[in-house]
Order: sequence, then C-alpha cells, then structure tokens
Amino acid sequence: MENAGIGWIAAIIIGGIAGWLAEMFMKSNMGVLMNIILGIVGAIVANFLLSLFGVVLGGWLGYLIAGFIGACVLIALARMIRRTA
Repeated sequence: MENAGIGWIAAIIIGGIAGWLAEMFMKSNMGVLMNIILGIVGAIVANFLLSLFGVVLGGWLGYLIAGFIGACVLIALARMIRRTA
C-alpha cells in the first residue's frame, strides 16, 4: 500500500468502496467490514496477479481498480468453494 502512495486510512476507505462496488457488481450480500476486507485483500491479490503480466496500477484510482478486480475474484472463489462444500 505504501507503494501506491496511500496511507492506511485511505486504504480502508478505498478498500471499502472497492468492496462495495464488487458486492453490487457480483450481487452478493455482505457487510461493511467484509467489504473493507475484500477491497484491501482484493487490491493486494489483484496487484500481485497483474504484476505477473507486467501491469502496474498506482495511486488512488489504481488501488480502487485493483481492489474492485480482486474483490470480484475473491467473491467468485468463495462462491465456487461454497458450491463444492
């Protein structure tokens, strides 16, 4: 997150927005805390996966985009795991 140029408070706010957007897009029903966690963890996962392809997203907007993509991936993975269990 320090590489993106944002602090922890901004990461929580942006992560919450990214998680909420992913929740709306994926039509899931989660709480505010889970949205924040999904957004932050999703941004970390998406930045890692995108860096494998040479794509680097920086700043507030990049963190929001990465958080949205990563949160959508995490929601889809959770759905797949629930179906098999």
